[in-house]
Amino acid sequence: MKNRLDRNGLDAAVVVALGCNLPGAYTSREALLEAAVSALAGEGMAVVVRSGWWTSAAWPDPAGPAYLNGVALVETGLSPVETLAGLHRVEAAFGRARSERNAARTLDLDLIAHGRTVTDGNLVLPHPRAHERLFVMGPLTEVAPGWTHPVLGESAKALATRATVGADAKPYPHP
Repeated sequence: MKNRLDRNGLDAAVVVALGCNLPGAYTSREALLEAAVSALAGEGMAVVVRSGWWTSAAWPDPAGPAYLNGVALVETGLSPVETLAGLHRVEAAFGRARSERNAARTLDLDLIAHGRTVTDGNLVLPHPRAHERLFVMGPLTEVAPGWTHPVLGESAKALATRATVGADAKPYPHP
């Protein structure tokens, strides 16, 4: 991404969503997420820009600890499958234990998009539910409002206005 956030840069963007609702061994969720952003470089992903953190109630059970989420645009020479494998290694290094679906977690890294790639083997891209999640589209709008969904052809900003999952998501800290 030469001019990193111009139209060509956005088309080539590798979009990674980060989230957690447990701090694990860190003093806070923010500290954990900041460390996770830094750890991406060790997996061959250079962070170009990242959003601020957003907060939302746990889903689907809002009685759980609230989540912090954000989005990073990264540059990488890795394939989509290699990128996802790297994200899984970072999750594991931060104590992510995969148990039941939607369980509380120390770190969740999702590959939202890898350029304009729609599929790569068994990996479905872009992430099939990201456009429904305000805690993904809101942070993405913050750093790349003109990013266009490779299948739906709509901008992150437009998708954020219609997102229904995590509809309570808002920038953190909030007044």
